[in-house]
Amino acid sequence: MGLDRTAVVTAALELLDEAGLDKLTMRKVAERLGVQLNTVYWHASSKPRLLELMADAMLEGCAAAPLPEPWDERAQTLAHRYRAALLSRRDGARVVAGTYVAEEHTLRFADAMAGAFLSGGHGPAEAGWRTWSLVYFTLGLTQEEQAAQGIGGMESLLRAAAAERFPSLAAVTEHFGDFEHRFRHGVGLIVRGREASA
Repeated sequence: MGLDRTAVVTAALELLDEAGLDKLTMRKVAERLGVQLNTVYWHASSKPRLLELMADAMLEGCAAAPLPEPWDERAQTLAHRYRAALLSRRDGARVVAGTYVAEEHTLRFADAMAGAFLSGGHGPAEAGWRTWSLVYFTLGLTQEEQAAQGIGGMESLLRAAAAERFPSLAAVTEHFGDFEHRFRHGVGLIVRGREASA
């Protein structure tokens, strides 16, 4: 049975989960598959190209039906699916960040997100900006969430934000919440605006 691109991407994702992005190499993908290195390069011409294919594979099903009919619920559902897809893989957000993927799953997801905002009465420019904002917000927050696992950085921030030296910061830190709360609040602001903060 011949090797195809799907097998290469699947092997790369398995290695990603096992060792992380920093230790993922084309040679290790070849070793996992039991093939020569040039066989992997035949299906993915470089590591950046392999990362694009991996990023697209992670988004498979993100735009699949069913989706809510109301535009704002649809946009929020898509955002939650996107975050879940990134979190489903070790270093998932780092893999996607910095790639500009023109592949099926990524394009379907972007089309569905932009379509949600267009359905909400936003013009093309605003729909585009909100789509980008939601993607970048989710990518950034999820990268921090994955990087912070086991570090406990928030506790040190809370201790350092002494009221006598940083009164404004001290007043708001107790409301930072966990990553889930931050994500839901941020998505609400981007999708529906200021009233979502309630």
